Amino acid sequence: MPEINMDLIKQVGERAVMTFAQTFAAMFVVTDLSSAKGAATAALAAALSVVKSFVATKVGNKESASVIE
Repeated sequence: MPEINMDLIKQVGERAVMTFAQTFAAMFVVTDLSSAKGAATAALAAALSVVKSFVATKVGNKESASVIE
C-alpha cells in the first residue's frame, strides 16, 4: 500500500477550498444565481481541481500538486 503524503493532501485541500470559494464568489457576484446553483458549480470546480492536482503528481513532481513544479 502506498504511503500517504500529508503535504500533498494539504496542497490538494488548499487548492480545492480556494477554487470553491473563488468560483462561488464569481458565480454569486457576476451572475447573481441562487446560492444552490452557485454552490453546485463551485463544488464541481473544486472536484475538478482535486482531479487536476492528483494528475499533476503523475506528470511533474510526485511530491507536489502543481503541474509546473
